[in-house]
Amino acid sequence: MDALPSLRAMVPWMSLGPTHTEIDQRLPLNLSRLRRSATVSWTDARGAHALPVTGKLVLGSADGVAAQVSDAKVSRLHAELELDDGGLWVRDLGSRNGTWVDQLRVERVRFEQDGHFRVGGLTVSVAFEAQPSKVPLWPQDRLGALLGRSEAMRELFMQLAKVAASDASVLIHGETGTGKELVAQELHAASKRASGPFVVVDCASLPETLLEAELFGHARGAFTGAVAARTGSIEAADGGTVFLDEVGELPLAMQPKLLRVLESKTVRRVGETEQRPVNVRFVCATHRDLEGMVAQGQFREDLFFRLSVLPLHVPPLRARAGDLPQLLEHFLAGRNAAPLDQPTLDLLAAQRWPGNVRQLKSFAERVAALGLERALAMLKGAEAPAPTALAAPATGALTVDTTVPFKDLRERWTDHLEREYLTALIAKVGRNAGALAEAAGLDRSYINRLLKKHEL
Repeated sequence: MDALPSLRAMVPWMSLGPTHTEIDQRLPLNLSRLRRSATVSWTDARGAHALPVTGKLVLGSADGVAAQVSDAKVSRLHAELELDDGGLWVRDLGSRNGTWVDQLRVERVRFEQDGHFRVGGLTVSVAFEAQPSKVPLWPQDRLGALLGRSEAMRELFMQLAKVAASDASVLIHGETGTGKELVAQELHAASKRASGPFVVVDCASLPETLLEAELFGHARGAFTGAVAARTGSIEAADGGTVFLDEVGELPLAMQPKLLRVLESKTVRRVGETEQRPVNVRFVCATHRDLEGMVAQGQFREDLFFRLSVLPLHVPPLRARAGDLPQLLEHFLAGRNAAPLDQPTLDLLAAQRWPGNVRQLKSFAERVAALGLERALAMLKGAEAPAPTALAAPATGALTVDTTVPFKDLRERWTDHLEREYLTALIAKVGRNAGALAEAAGLDRSYINRLLKKHEL
């Protein structure tokens, strides 16, 4: 294929594996997709500006944003712009003075044709190119352990190949269960650091007192129980990659310490004064809206910009339903399970899959162990999953399912609580975002993000 030599030149240390015809004899894969390109333009105190939007970027007055606007009435992180196949989304990030279309203050709006919106005292114009442009796609239906024939995944594979060539920090965003850690692993494996260590830190699973020692290490006697000196995860990843999972859960008090490591490329163990040099690449992941958290003061702005130099988005399973046959074939391989017929695949493609690929893998394991009929019955009950602890037994004691990892259970409980709370609140006060925000004691923009997340 003509595209392969250029890809090898782009990432010469990456093994592309078998050719396209060796790994897929079904249908040919298109090497590009069409997408309309858009440009936003405005005039401020520094002059006229025009900026192409090719993916997702932030507009605001802060140094470091892609669309920096010079206007005193524009918040530092004011709005998020995102181009997709349907048009350009503009989402307000809880700004002080709002984002306006005509005389209407909007939380989120999509432009499908040329138009304009206002931020502060400025008008921002949106202009689409007359002809859609080609977006290159990965020529295979997999990248390492990542699988996907869909255009959304193969666009991600192409982005991964490009990002792997850099040593800059990467922020991976995606819903729970989409495979963010696997993306980080393949990013490391495709990089020049592949021979170095890949060290994982789950920022949500440790209390703040232990997280600091986990990240930076500690000296002997630094605190009760520190009977010996310990190398921290960042220092242990020297020469390789440190993966900070759920970085949005990092306590505020810890964030300036991590920022110092990023800026100085040194680490100081708890209980020591010595600064130890480290050579690591930071790859982070989150399912939370970090831009919104920054706007609300829940995450440091400077740390966000240092971590999100190269952003990646992992699509949810419902946005890549065409990948279900390939994923199920992979998960059922060697399990003596009968192939799924087309009506069953169509039924599965229509599901919401709130747990994404992780939930699909669990479904495949149930098919192999219990049979298709029982697995489908359990799937129907899981579409609005109710954690066992939310139904207390007669004794009043809460029970938990200890057969799943703590991280998965915590995320499942949080997602269920959010959805059930919002559903009950909507029944009480209606679906108006302002009324919901007031009743819940939450910011209106955060309410809108929750409504979108749970498709309410």
